[in-house]
Amino acid sequence: MFRGFLSAALIALPALVSAQTRTVTYHEDVVPVLQKHCQSCHRPGEAAPFSMLTYQDARPWASAMKRAAVSRQMPPWHADPSVGHFANDRRLSQKDIDTIAAWADNGAPEGDPKKAPAPLAFLDGWNIGQPDKILEMPQAFHVPAAGTIDYQWIVMPTGLEKDTWLEGVEVRPGDRSVVHHVIAFYRRPGSKWLADAKPGIPTPKGSGDSEAGMSDGAIGGYVPGLPAGRLAPGRAILLPAGSDIVLQVHYNATGKATTDRTKVGMVFARKDIVERSFQLGLANPSFVIPPGEANYPVDAEMTVGSDVRVIGFTPHMHLRGKSFEFRALLPDGTREVLLRVPKYDFNWQLTYDLAQERVFPKGTRFEATAVFDNSPNNKFNPDPTASVRFGDQTWDEMMVGFIDIAINPDQDLAKLIQMPARPTGGQ
Repeated sequence: MFRGFLSAALIALPALVSAQTRTVTYHEDVVPVLQKHCQSCHRPGEAAPFSMLTYQDARPWASAMKRAAVSRQMPPWHADPSVGHFANDRRLSQKDIDTIAAWADNGAPEGDPKKAPAPLAFLDGWNIGQPDKILEMPQAFHVPAAGTIDYQWIVMPTGLEKDTWLEGVEVRPGDRSVVHHVIAFYRRPGSKWLADAKPGIPTPKGSGDSEAGMSDGAIGGYVPGLPAGRLAPGRAILLPAGSDIVLQVHYNATGKATTDRTKVGMVFARKDIVERSFQLGLANPSFVIPPGEANYPVDAEMTVGSDVRVIGFTPHMHLRGKSFEFRALLPDGTREVLLRVPKYDFNWQLTYDLAQERVFPKGTRFEATAVFDNSPNNKFNPDPTASVRFGDQTWDEMMVGFIDIAINPDQDLAKLIQMPARPTGGQ
């Protein structure tokens, strides 16, 4: 019996050695990894700084790709793996990491192009498919080379004469190098919010024109590294008839003057609507972070007045953000951690979509805790001697935990949230 086992092992040994020693090549081994994890951003016109669509594109970056993969810096993903499971988990497997490392260590060989998988099909300019309606800033905003730039409001009428359900929304900056983020709000006809703003003319955001309590909700946005997508069939965002889109654009000076014309693309729903996509915000705008404080917690909560289907979570803080956690306190007293981000990174505003959506019953209290580091040990801290409050600019702070939910299309939004919290943005 032993001799038989040994003979079988010896027969298999050459194949095993061959598999281990075969040269890892770009076309045969690396391309499948890049298609699955990287090319959605690493291609022309998207947020990543270089393309990975071809060997010629990727070859000069082989060593950097290895460093980023081995350190798990890329693809960006910050959720604690011991808490929850997420459909858009970007982490590379150890096999994928070893593949990229071996390719870089062996001189990044190209291999046989005939052994590469078929190229992915990307629609030039849009991740959501060809939009049914596109709104673009009618005039460019001039971004200076230096200085602080106020948030800008841009009002764009939709011209839609009836309630419209949207199954896809994408915000695309004209010059991504200077756009920190964009939020596309909507306002109904007759709204007093920004009533004096001229359509299409960028208007600086003043102290009295906050979106809180004024906008009717948000339909989408843009942050680097988070490609837009389509909602599940039968699920859509409601845009009421006659609404205007109001862009909130945060520009950053980069040392080079430029211009931007951001646009919004919308895909109309083509099937019966079963659920309305909506976004809740657990927000706390009243905190003051003391100077030098390395672990300052800020809490927020809300209780839902009806059953809700939870789709995913998006934590939001600024440069002093250290960690973020979402929890649910169920009506039976059970408390559960839903998402934990132990090392928050302001440079990557990620959304975490549940692998299996969950229905939480009426009376569930959603809780969020953000922890801030205002100490000198935080290398991103603009000023550890400052007392820090809620504000728009990156040297201010924010504490908002967004929860994407799906609800009955006829749900009365006034009854959805029980005080003390309220929605900070709706979809």
